[in-house]
Amino acid sequence: MALASLSKVVLGSIAFGVFWVMAVFPSVPFMPIGRTAGALLSAVLMIIFHVISPDDAYASVDLPILGLLFATMVVGTYLKNAGMFKHLGTLLAWKSQGGRDLLCRVCIVTALASALFTNDTCCVVLTEFVLELAAERNLPAKPFLLALASSANIGSSATPIGNPQNLVIAFNSKIPFPKFLLGILPAMLAGMAVNMVMLLCMYWKDLAGTSGPDDKQMEAVEEGLAAASSKTTPSPSPGQLQLIKSPKLRTNGGGYSSPLMTEDISTKHPWFMQCTEERRRLFLKSFAYIVTVGMVIAYMVGLNMSWTAITTAIALVVVDFRDAEPCLDKVSYSLLVFFSGMFITVSGFNKTGLPGAIWNFMAPYSKVNSVGGISVLSIIILLLSNLASNVPTVLLMGGEVASAAALISPAAVTRSWLLLAWVSTVAGNLSLLGSAANLIVCEQARRATRNAYDLTFWNHIVFGVPSTLIVTAIGIPLIGKINV
Repeated sequence: MALASLSKVVLGSIAFGVFWVMAVFPSVPFMPIGRTAGALLSAVLMIIFHVISPDDAYASVDLPILGLLFATMVVGTYLKNAGMFKHLGTLLAWKSQGGRDLLCRVCIVTALASALFTNDTCCVVLTEFVLELAAERNLPAKPFLLALASSANIGSSATPIGNPQNLVIAFNSKIPFPKFLLGILPAMLAGMAVNMVMLLCMYWKDLAGTSGPDDKQMEAVEEGLAAASSKTTPSPSPGQLQLIKSPKLRTNGGGYSSPLMTEDISTKHPWFMQCTEERRRLFLKSFAYIVTVGMVIAYMVGLNMSWTAITTAIALVVVDFRDAEPCLDKVSYSLLVFFSGMFITVSGFNKTGLPGAIWNFMAPYSKVNSVGGISVLSIIILLLSNLASNVPTVLLMGGEVASAAALISPAAVTRSWLLLAWVSTVAGNLSLLGSAANLIVCEQARRATRNAYDLTFWNHIVFGVPSTLIVTAIGIPLIGKINV
């Protein structure tokens, strides 16, 4: 694409610069409006500056991706209510043999869970539990926070639903779910193992803690988490408030008292009235697990990911047979708005022709059919992912990289997309600002009710830089080795 007029290039670059500053530094002193409002501001500037027309701006918003993000968050909420993530936490603590064993479990469980439930979701629900487990063993919080954030990023690289940039790549590349999974899975497993070994080597002495706590200590952990979660529960509706005051309110599973899991059986179908409360709860939990497995199978056979996820979310809402507002309130609508503004901003920046011109300069040195070209391309992706964030990097570079690879062979096109997914995802481990999952872990840990820890930018980067470079380098040769 040729460069646009000078005024369009300058104004488009200014609008994109606003987006970049607000995305990386959302609380800048001169305009502390946050990432979401910053994305909308930059989108509006693109239109005001006539870089992109209003019709083109609306057309640039990728509705299938937004639909998939929305539905995934709804499904994640129902799985959380069904105790899925509590079971993951129990798996971390079960017969743990000390700090080093616990760290390995955090790495493995987080990586595998992030591939299916997104890295951000896993970080939200596991951070405080991991801090509690570390506190019970008199272990430092820092190694476990780094393990949680870095493993979540690495694990999420394996599937199209693991993180937002993979969603973009899956939709734009049309790579089927099984081919995407098998193309990156070897690199993900190797990267997870290497990252875990690096954490053990760096914090070996600090992890010389006790073995797992006894049953009473675990009950205290769960009670503490229940108290913490009750502080962040949205304000209940009048109907829920009546249930909360009722003496018949029961806890679910291991001590969590959640108004979302209590049932106003007066609004239930007669079938539910004929069942005991335990059977009703068991049915709803089982249904949540079954339809989620069905959703993953549908992905594997190549059905439309967006509508599959939306159908799964609606099935959970309908079968739950209650007002869905409490669960829908848990959806991060600000993230959806942020993505909408980002789509418009990146589309406008592409219309300036500047990204294409920069790529045309680098393309001869970034061929995916040579070791040197792959190295140069990976360095570019690493830098851009930490300067402009990974999703904008994928939006800016994806088409250009694929077009250049198409001149080599069809197989090179698929490998280039998978390479972009791997490097842009692992790049999130480089610094605290490289991934939303890192920021989630940081904020959750800072506000934790027990064993709170302030994971600073420098604390993270000391481990993040060597881990990112080594994991990226080890994974690249393994990308696309398994063909479907």
